[in-house]
Amino acid sequence: MSPGPARGRTPGQDGGSGRRSPVRRWQLVRAGADAVPPSTRRFMARARQRRMRAALPWAVAAAVAAVAGLVAWTVLGTGLFGVRDVRVVGARMVTPVEIRDAAAVPDNAPLARVDLAATARRVGALPPVARATVERDWPGTLVIRVEERVAVAAVPQGERFAVVDGSGVVFQHLDQPPAGMPLVRVARPGPDDPGTRAGLAVLAALGPKLRAELVAVDVAGLARITLLLRGDREVFWGDASRSSDKSTVATALLGRRADRIDVSAPDVVTFQ
Repeated sequence: MSPGPARGRTPGQDGGSGRRSPVRRWQLVRAGADAVPPSTRRFMARARQRRMRAALPWAVAAAVAAVAGLVAWTVLGTGLFGVRDVRVVGARMVTPVEIRDAAAVPDNAPLARVDLAATARRVGALPPVARATVERDWPGTLVIRVEERVAVAAVPQGERFAVVDGSGVVFQHLDQPPAGMPLVRVARPGPDDPGTRAGLAVLAALGPKLRAELVAVDVAGLARITLLLRGDREVFWGDASRSSDKSTVATALLGRRADRIDVSAPDVVTFQ
């Protein structure tokens, strides 16, 4: 067995001679700039530049995404760019209040989230509106432009009159027909009614002189259309075919003394 360490020996002392061992003390010294070779410094600088260039696109993308997210939240999720006003353009028969009610866009709703097509469809469903378009006017205005239907005839219905446009759509009911507007007498006015379409086709073919004498277009049947003129005169039209030729012949015969002119066959005209 090897002998153990000598008792009473202190660190730094030799057990046999009693002399102290030298104690090493360490001191940190900062290296000067010239301690690193220039080539190494250039290599490290280039490495840092490469890392910065590699990270720059990601940093820019993150910043852009953050800004875009903030803008999107502001525009879409808050009332900062909400609907403050609804401006109506082109309405005469329909009041702006009726159009705003039909549009049904809540106050302060985010302007960017308003469904323009759906809003236009709701406004276009109003009978007097032929067409509607909706636009955004930043920062907070919704612009609704309407094109109203143009009345071409009035249809007697009991004690009232249905006003129709050129396609036969009924969009007004009045106690009296508008002044100077011709009448079209049909049983069921509407765009899908053959009698309405035939009466309006005849009306559209009439020249200015014949229209000036016209009181009503009476559609007793698709082949029994009659023009009722001033002075209790009649022009039997027949059906709506060759209406342009019939209009030319009837206009030329307005000066004839006859109570009834038959132009149903415009090549062979008869008088009564």
